[in-house]
Amino acid sequence: MAGQTNDRAAVAPRIIRRAQTADFADRMLTRRWLVRAFLLLHGASLLALLPAIIAGGTVGDLPLYREWAMAAFEGDEIVGIDADWVYPLLAWLPIGAANLLGAPLYQLLWFLMTAALNWWAVWVLSDGGRSRRGMLAAHAFMLGFLLLSPVALLRLEGITGPLVIVGLVWLSRRPLVAGALLAVATWIKVWPAMVIAAVVAVHRDRWLVVLAGFGVTAATAAISATFGGIPHLLSFLTMQTDRALQLEAPIATPWVWAAALDVFGSRVYQNRALATREVVGPLDGGAILLSTPLLIAAVACIAVLLLWARRRGADSRELLLVGAFALVAASIVFNKVGSPQYLLWLLPIAAVAMARPTAWWRRMTALLLVTSLLTTLIFPIFYMPLVRLEWFAVLLLSARNALLVALLLAAVAKLVQLGRTGGLGPRATVSTNTQPLAIV
Repeated sequence: MAGQTNDRAAVAPRIIRRAQTADFADRMLTRRWLVRAFLLLHGASLLALLPAIIAGGTVGDLPLYREWAMAAFEGDEIVGIDADWVYPLLAWLPIGAANLLGAPLYQLLWFLMTAALNWWAVWVLSDGGRSRRGMLAAHAFMLGFLLLSPVALLRLEGITGPLVIVGLVWLSRRPLVAGALLAVATWIKVWPAMVIAAVVAVHRDRWLVVLAGFGVTAATAAISATFGGIPHLLSFLTMQTDRALQLEAPIATPWVWAAALDVFGSRVYQNRALATREVVGPLDGGAILLSTPLLIAAVACIAVLLLWARRRGADSRELLLVGAFALVAASIVFNKVGSPQYLLWLLPIAAVAMARPTAWWRRMTALLLVTSLLTTLIFPIFYMPLVRLEWFAVLLLSARNALLVALLLAAVAKLVQLGRTGGLGPRATVSTNTQPLAIV
């Protein structure tokens, strides 16, 4: 009897802790806490940006965006129209809109645009606060945004990410609108094209999505032609072909280590024209030359896996999200450019998946959040120690890059698993009354 009493005494605290955890989760997954979390995140972000806003300044990539906008508004050269540009033409939508109230308010308007789009994404993910699982997805998105806030608030990915979330959520109910949103996002920053590729490979309404994409593309081309910018319309595809290996890119890791060990003449230098650090060393030209073919080959292999798994009867929703994640991860891992905002390419896909999470997606999202934290530690917190090739910073970068490779390999392995299981696995059923995220 004494032994049974001791066992009960040991079990009781665990039961209490579980009950407390469940109670906390219940309180977090309510509309009130969702709004509070959103306001807390963006209120803190606004406070961090307040000195720049009050001074009429800009930070991050916004000084360059504002310079382009001011030149265009004053009748000077319009990049993308009068000259080649690193971004697709519709990047002018946010870049120009932030300058509508004048240069001193550029930072404030950019923040307000980002906050408004984030709220749209949070609202759609959570079905207006009615879906508990959707609210879990919204919290995951906001946590990822917080971890990546130094770049999420100050670069174009902060604009395109919410558009991709809404596009993915609306795929089934509003495929034309969803296709248009994904196409607009692609014409702002290229990466959502990988999401569109997964949609085309898997989604039942793929032709409506393609039709919407062609419509947005035709309208963009018409705008370009009206202003005489057709010769520069696709310049974003070739503007960075001559770039060397960026310091943070996963593919550059061997040369970073060679530079840190001071062997083979490898070194880090500043590319002043692009305001970034790059690494050079023996055979780096081969890596630069092969990065694009390797990326194309990886994307082609993933596309083949998607088509194969679809023919085998794999669950369409899971296949689309895993395929999009794998395609985007490949475009990061095999890219000679490795900017920190690239983690924001993966976050929208994981956030949508977390609305109906499997154990696999929980692990992947947790791994993505850890990778995001390491990315922010690298830039901007320990970026200068990394440039100086201090050991802890090099190890930090190597760990982050290893996690990116792990995310890619895990997604590819999941695609293979989905294909092998085919129609034998459990297929999800969705009621739109309780779960708005029936994307396929």
